[in-house]
Amino acid sequence: MTAIKGRGEAALSEELLYVSRVMTEPFGFTDGIEGPACDRYGHLYAVNYARPHTIGKVTPDGECSVFIELPNGSIGNGIRFNRAGDMLIADYTNHNLLKVDMTTKEIAVLAHESSMSQPNDIAITDDDVVFASDPDWNESSGRLWRIDPEGTVTLLEAGMGTTNGIEVSPDGRIYVNETFQRNIWAYDLSSEARVSNNVDQPGRCWAAQRMHQST
Repeated sequence: MTAIKGRGEAALSEELLYVSRVMTEPFGFTDGIEGPACDRYGHLYAVNYARPHTIGKVTPDGECSVFIELPNGSIGNGIRFNRAGDMLIADYTNHNLLKVDMTTKEIAVLAHESSMSQPNDIAITDDDVVFASDPDWNESSGRLWRIDPEGTVTLLEAGMGTTNGIEVSPDGRIYVNETFQRNIWAYDLSSEARVSNNVDQPGRCWAAQRMHQST
């Protein structure tokens, strides 16, 4: 590890803030491990523990187990939790957003959109609005979607690069990275969970602000 440095600035500190350690047993997760997310009790969840089609659970002490098995050939990717404590899972093989009751472990399809390449990573607002990246790896392209709490799916933007990681910031912005293009885009988000300017005109780069671009 190295000290954190600003752009063109000297090191802020020579001391390490965090030191990583191995928390789980070796080879417990497959090479398809994705997610991860924590519930309100500090349990960590990630996809594809022990085998594909599963959601793995890791306790604060590092004990691992299969929490649920996804049905119908579903394979998860991003995980988030809503205000009710339900687990939301991007099911990229079946183009679904799944919802899991954490008490009963009942799995339901909250949203389905067959025109997606996949839902990949997801982010969630304080009002339970979900945003999903949707990369098409073969075409090096991608899209950005919104899923409302009742399951309505809206395309926000098409014609992007390979959209991958996504997050909602505390100040009300959405950040999305394009993997192959090595860009990070920032979108302003309204109180109605709308991306600024012409949200009904996907395909235009109407609200994006390029925060970084490789040279």
